[in-house]
Amino acid sequence: LLMAFRDVNARRHIGLQQLSSLALAGRTLLGPVKSCKFIVDESTNQSTLICSAVRLIESLDLTSAAGQLLNETIQAQNKEFKTGMSTLLFLVGAWSNAIVECLQQNVPVSAIVSVMSEGLNSCCERVQCLQISIHDVNKELCSSSVRPNASKSKTCQIGCDSLPNPHLFLYFQKDISVPEVIPINSCSHQDDDCNFNKHLVSPLAGFGSVASIVKPAGDKSTSVISGNGVATSSCNKQKLTHSRYFSTPGKGLFSSQQGNFQGYLLGPSADSCEYCGLGHLAMALSHGNEPSMKLLQSIVAYQQERAEHSGSSQLNVAEIVTCCLLGLPESYSCASPGFVTLLSPEQVTVIKYFEDKLLRILLIDGDLTEQYRHLGFNRPCNVRTIVEHPSLQEGDLWLSSMLDNLINFEVNLVLVKGNVCENLRERCIANSILLVSSVTWNVLCAFGEVTGAQPVTYLTQLNASCVGSGAQVELWKACDGRATDLGELVPVRIKARGIPLLTAVLTTTVASKMQLIEDQFWTSVYRLHHALNDKKVFLGGGAVELLCLSHIQMLVEQPLQLASQNAVKEFHNPWLAASATEYKSVVLQALASGWKQYLLVVMCNSTKASSELEVATSVDHHLRKAADCGSPSAYILKEFGRGDLLRDGADPFADHREGLRVYDNVTAKTEAWRRALDLVLLVLQTDAEIVTGPRKNQLLNSHVSSEFMFL
Repeated sequence: LLMAFRDVNARRHIGLQQLSSLALAGRTLLGPVKSCKFIVDESTNQSTLICSAVRLIESLDLTSAAGQLLNETIQAQNKEFKTGMSTLLFLVGAWSNAIVECLQQNVPVSAIVSVMSEGLNSCCERVQCLQISIHDVNKELCSSSVRPNASKSKTCQIGCDSLPNPHLFLYFQKDISVPEVIPINSCSHQDDDCNFNKHLVSPLAGFGSVASIVKPAGDKSTSVISGNGVATSSCNKQKLTHSRYFSTPGKGLFSSQQGNFQGYLLGPSADSCEYCGLGHLAMALSHGNEPSMKLLQSIVAYQQERAEHSGSSQLNVAEIVTCCLLGLPESYSCASPGFVTLLSPEQVTVIKYFEDKLLRILLIDGDLTEQYRHLGFNRPCNVRTIVEHPSLQEGDLWLSSMLDNLINFEVNLVLVKGNVCENLRERCIANSILLVSSVTWNVLCAFGEVTGAQPVTYLTQLNASCVGSGAQVELWKACDGRATDLGELVPVRIKARGIPLLTAVLTTTVASKMQLIEDQFWTSVYRLHHALNDKKVFLGGGAVELLCLSHIQMLVEQPLQLASQNAVKEFHNPWLAASATEYKSVVLQALASGWKQYLLVVMCNSTKASSELEVATSVDHHLRKAADCGSPSAYILKEFGRGDLLRDGADPFADHREGLRVYDNVTAKTEAWRRALDLVLLVLQTDAEIVTGPRKNQLLNSHVSSEFMFL
């Protein structure tokens, strides 16, 4: 009787079926060549474009318990790593299907749970041999040549006023069909910030080719580039060094100059290999996301230059923020030193008034509203509030009091972590005080460090020691020097001398792509961040999954007697050990099927393979060769080291380099595996304890009814 009901449950594991159905929607999100999806709201007919598992699950109406658990699992992975969610989602579906097949073969739930858990742990230990230290990776990437298409380049610029020398500028290339010269608006100021409006880092940079000469608008002088990398002109003669991040030996980037404007490129140094390879490591971890990769490389170059050859190879994520500008082409995306944000057009007059002036700045850690109270605030006991605002006059008193505080301490700029009272904002505009709301905590800390401002929770706490000085503000301008008018909101750049903050300005003309572009950028950032924190990476491109398949194949072929002895040692229970040994082969093959399906989909999404059958044939071929080699790990290291295994000639960076390896994060990948399997096994065990079917009354009247609790 129990066996019959178990068979019914095996066919009715609704939770596993729901997981499989939800995961199927994310099948195209794997691999470097992803297929985006439009999520349509049936009630409003509005749609959004998604290309990540997080946005997919957030957009779906998850009413089932299994769907909620899946959402929580993916959100936990996203919160901790910002990468690996698509892998997690796919494996949840693949392993759910594999476990359902095991149940249909009458494999006990206990055997599935124990064998799969032990199999995953064994594979995680086995793939440690594919981990490569960051030092070795940087060494190899620095020594490898990166060949760009030298005939397609143009230059976009960055101003590094917060560097030790305020005139230092970096130039990076971006690929276009025809080389052209970018005009630079002339600047009449001769102080340290005369080129403040042009302090931009172009993410669309090529690597290693000679850039076109950048000339100020109207400059008719000629420039001659000598063989040793010296740019000479009729106005200025100065030798420029080469970029150690984006240039091959013997080539550099050049610029013409006007007045005291000085082009500057990072020069090579004997000990720069440890962090000069970070730009190349970002490429190897980008998995085909080229625009975000190039923007990240610009940020890495900027941060390393600020470090002044300190030897630190860490990427400081806290010093990176994003600003999304809708209405500009994606080629305008860049990294801008300082804090770029969007303000209302009414504040433009105040911004123009403050241009080229040093401002007194105040930081508010909370909302700037009359009703705001900090977290943990306890209202007085035995006090009952009858009317919160008995008259408009009292609200006016609060507004007048707050404005008087700002005026008395000569505050020009207020950065607020939360919301701002609109009436107070209007009064501040009338008194030439700029209020900026929704500023993140790391931005407040950055300005506090360089201006001396101390964050306060309420304006009533304001005193002279809380106000900082030295901030500057102006309208943000694109890399061609033109001010940007986006209609409803105006981009503004706030900075202070020495501030390490860097804003990634992300642009697009398609509203539905804005969230997608921002997600892709942060994924690239955190992949590099976690790689540096782990101090190691996995050899990518399917190498880890292929070794897992090879290892499981070895475990399946293990002699039965040895497997039985190992099972007794592992489970300390003869019955459980016997069950695990009996069904070991079936369950391990189910575990392996998840990784194999993962490989097939990734390869089909990223190569020129015509079908999954073709890719499966290639995978089986390499598995046989790895087994015949005697050392699967050595075979995989050798073959994947060439950079072309399982690629079939497709390469998202084919124009930029030959044979550059692909890498994966260690902790993020293994945690995605563990979270996926833990979720599937949790739903499996939950489904197994819920008896379904039309013959419930027959079981209720049986002698084993005491073993069940009916709801």
